[in-house]
Amino acid sequence: MTRSMTGFARSQAQGDWGEVVWELRSVNHRYLDIHLRLPDALRALEPSIREAVARVVSRGKVDIGAKLVTTDDTQAIEIDEQRLAALGEALSQVRSTVIDCRAPDALRLLTYPGVQREREPDTDAIQREALAALNDALDQLQSMREDEGGRLARMLVERARQIREHADAAAERVPEARNAWYDKMRARLAELDTEADPARVEQELIFTAQRMDVAEEIDRLHSHVEALEKALEKKEPIGRRLDFLMQEFNREANTLGSKSQDAQLTAHAVEMKVLIEQMREQVQNIE
Repeated sequence: MTRSMTGFARSQAQGDWGEVVWELRSVNHRYLDIHLRLPDALRALEPSIREAVARVVSRGKVDIGAKLVTTDDTQAIEIDEQRLAALGEALSQVRSTVIDCRAPDALRLLTYPGVQREREPDTDAIQREALAALNDALDQLQSMREDEGGRLARMLVERARQIREHADAAAERVPEARNAWYDKMRARLAELDTEADPARVEQELIFTAQRMDVAEEIDRLHSHVEALEKALEKKEPIGRRLDFLMQEFNREANTLGSKSQDAQLTAHAVEMKVLIEQMREQVQNIE
């Protein structure tokens, strides 16, 4: 399954504790590079988050952000009844000793250390639901990367087949180009006043035929097309393999162009290099 390194996903989870929203973005990168932006309540999940991402993503820069909004009841004030009772008993003792001492009002009592405490949110529940939502977002991200990867794979196969067509056309053109060069050479020799050495002429013809022989390059181009099609059927990441194939494609196209003694052969080599460059740009986005 061909996967792109580009994707986006959004997922959320809700509970009595509030709501968490995940946003995931991934772009191409040579290695797996994970960047996290987490609220304090979720920072303890960082190792689990990185492990979850690494299970489904092999390459790419992945930006992960989480927003946590807790419900109002998590901020409700709780009273420590034992602490308040102890404070009340202490105040009674003070008033029994100091006759004119006034009793404090309720607000002042709440400000006494230990009497009130904020209710802490259920961190375990938040983290548990947050991880479930993250896994859902990762599934979405992977699905989008696979969809985009399928589109890239179809484009690569189409371009590779066009390269094969140009290679076949170049192979068919070589005999005509060679004969045309022979005729041109003989015509120039006929224009000379001196008689050329037949052995030297034959040697030059053989040398030129060897230079114009592109059979090996054509065979290797066919082999690279087959290798690309097989790579696209693999389930593991193939980006680096495809990047290497693009280098091999380009090497053969350059060699074919350098051997060209004919405008049509040169045109086929140029068209192949254009197609290879289009492929190379897209291969950079494949995992």
